[in-house]
Amino acid sequence: MKQVISLRDLENLLRQGRDLRQLPADAILTPAARDFLRDWEAAQQQGRNAPIPATAPAAPKTSGSPGSPSDLSSQSPAAEIEAFFHSAWCQELKEQMCDIGRRLWLREYVDGNGGNLAIRVGKDLALCTPTLVSKGFMKPEDMCLVDFTGRQLCGQKKRTSEILMHLQIFQRQPRAVATCHCHPPYATGFAVAGLVPPTCLIPEFEVFASVAVAPYRTPGTPEMGQLVAELVDQHNTILMANHGVVSWSHLGLEDAYFKMEILEAYCRTVLVTAQLGRPPQTMTPQQLRDLLKIKQELGIPDPRFGLKECELCDNDQWRPGVTCTVPPRPAPEADFDPEAEKAVQIITDEILARWK
Repeated sequence: MKQVISLRDLENLLRQGRDLRQLPADAILTPAARDFLRDWEAAQQQGRNAPIPATAPAAPKTSGSPGSPSDLSSQSPAAEIEAFFHSAWCQELKEQMCDIGRRLWLREYVDGNGGNLAIRVGKDLALCTPTLVSKGFMKPEDMCLVDFTGRQLCGQKKRTSEILMHLQIFQRQPRAVATCHCHPPYATGFAVAGLVPPTCLIPEFEVFASVAVAPYRTPGTPEMGQLVAELVDQHNTILMANHGVVSWSHLGLEDAYFKMEILEAYCRTVLVTAQLGRPPQTMTPQQLRDLLKIKQELGIPDPRFGLKECELCDNDQWRPGVTCTVPPRPAPEADFDPEAEKAVQIITDEILARWK
C-alpha cells in the first residue's frame, strides 16, 4: 500500500530534523504537501530554511469581544455582539461573502435573488446573506447575524429565508464552518433527476466532493433542513431534489464554494461523456482507494471509507453511454397521380398482351 503524506506529516518530519528528500519514491502527496515540498526544495537550493507553517492558527481576536469568536454566543451581552458584528475581522468575512456571491452570479450558479451563504462565527452564531438581494450585487452592510434558532441579531436587511438549512448543518456537523447553497444548472439537473453522479471518473471529484441526494421539501422549512442535515456526517455536498445544491466545508467559505465548481464541472463532463456513444474509462478500485486515502487524510467525509474494492466503483444508479441521435427522415412519398397511374396500367396491359 502506498503511503499518503499530508502537510502535517511534512511539518512533523521537519520538526524531528528529518530530510524531506528521503521521502519514499512512490509516496502519494496531498496537494498542500506537494506545494509545501516544492517551496521547501526551492528554499534548500537557495541556501535558506523554509518556514514551517502553523497547522492550526489561533483564532483572531475581535474588537469589542473578550476573546476569539468562539467565545461569542447568543447569550453574550448585546453590546459585545454588536461590536463583533462591526469589527474589522467580521468585515473581512462580509467582504468575502460578497466576493463569493459575485462569483456564483458570474458563473450563473444563481439567478434572481436565489442562493445563500453562511459562516459560523461563534458557539451558536452565524453570518448569512440577506433575502431578496442578487448574490452578484451584495454589499458588506447587507449581511446579517443570526443565532442557531434563526433569530436575527444584527443587520439592516432581513436574513435569508433558507437560513434554517444552514443552521441545521452547523448543528449536525460541528466541523462545518461555512455553507454555500446555489442552483448550478448541470448539478441541479442531477438533483431534479434524483441521481447521484457516477464515480471513478475524475480524481478531483473523488477527493474533494462527496455527494448525496436529499428528498424534496419546501425550501426554507425545518423539514428541508433536517433531510439535508441527516446526510452531512458522510457527505459535504448535497443535491436537493428539484431545487439545487448545498455544500459545507471545514476550512472556510471559499472551500465550500470550490465544492460547487468541482461538482458542476464534473456533472457537465459526465453528460458530455454520456453523449459520445462509448463507455467511459473508469478508474480501477485500487486507483480509487489511493484517492480515498488522500481524501481521508484531508479530513473530507466519504461513506466509502472501509468498503471492499469490489464495492468502490459500484454505479448501479447510473447507466452511461446514452447517445443523442436523430432518426433518419423517411424518404418522401411521391404524390399520387390518377392519370399517370392509368397510363402506366394501359402500357403494362399492352406489353402483357403481346407476350401471350
